[in-house]
Amino acid sequence: MSLSFRLFGRRRPSDPTGPVEWLIVGLGNPGRKYAGNRHNVGFQAVERLAAANDLRFDQRRNRAYVAHGHIEGVRVALVKPQTYMNRSGEAVGGLTRFFKVRSEQVLIIFDDLDLPLGSLRLRLKGGAGGHKGVANIVACLNTRDFPRMRIGIGRPPGRMPPEAYVLQDFRDDEQLIMEHTFQQAAEAICVALSDGFEMAMNRFN
Repeated sequence: MSLSFRLFGRRRPSDPTGPVEWLIVGLGNPGRKYAGNRHNVGFQAVERLAAANDLRFDQRRNRAYVAHGHIEGVRVALVKPQTYMNRSGEAVGGLTRFFKVRSEQVLIIFDDLDLPLGSLRLRLKGGAGGHKGVANIVACLNTRDFPRMRIGIGRPPGRMPPEAYVLQDFRDDEQLIMEHTFQQAAEAICVALSDGFEMAMNRFN
């Protein structure tokens, strides 16, 4: 089955013993003190996706925690790099080589200051948009041609520096919004896997 068919069209259930077909990577910083930060929405999104599909981050490989399994009949590896945000590409590059997947099969999920809180944007490729974790992935993969899901965290209030804002936890009212967003993110990924990435973009952007 061609890669373009996997990306854009409905696919048949995968061979349960076959190779990983998608890496789904949430970006964030490791450690308990960062767990609830705005900058860690990528981790939070893949954790919700794993829980919804009864997958566990029970392997450590290439400086990342990895959960293996099937979502919508597609064999996936969910990934939480443990390199800290600005060196995310080191883990992603190593896992891309280990699982022998192309960049077009690597979905990156990350926070975006320029999107309203709780909004989603999916794209098949693009630049880093000032996000240092994504910039490092571009450098390590030597391409911008990988799908991505941006999750809006809004702009910092007043004159607060963005660097301080992204390392704050969500307020309780914001967390309620984000829980709905993480549910939508999981649904969008399921649509992308079953019906193609363009269908997911049309429905969730």
